[in-house]
Amino acid sequence: MKKIVIILGIAVLLLSCQKKQEESCETDAKKNNAEGFEMYEMSEMAALMEQMYVDNERLKNRIISGDTIGVFPQHFIRIHEAVLTDETDKDAFFKEQAQKFIQAQELIYKEPEKAKEHFNNAIDACINCHKVKCGGPIPRIKKLYIQ
Repeated sequence: MKKIVIILGIAVLLLSCQKKQEESCETDAKKNNAEGFEMYEMSEMAALMEQMYVDNERLKNRIISGDTIGVFPQHFIRIHEAVLTDETDKDAFFKEQAQKFIQAQELIYKEPEKAKEHFNNAIDACINCHKVKCGGPIPRIKKLYIQ
């Protein structure tokens, strides 16, 4: 009988703690919502880079499977004009790296027999720029390499 009372006491204690924690989370959520969250809005460049990543994933799969390469995606050229999150990042280094990236990408389509080599060179160009400008995406970009 004594064991049953102890077990019931522990169960009540655990349930009451859980309820307080849920109430605390709800209170925090209401407080945060009242303060207002700002939704992150991607810059034009960030959106373009996301699209280029997806395009390069597809291209990588076509190269690996031996499918036709297709045609150079013209929207890649927008790298020269797209608005960056911080426009001061669009300096001479960025412009030079962007040009190297475009040249490497174009070679994939001009010389499909060397597509793997040119593709990995294009990925190198991405990484070289990101090492200086914005390192966050580097681990993700590295996944694009064709081994």
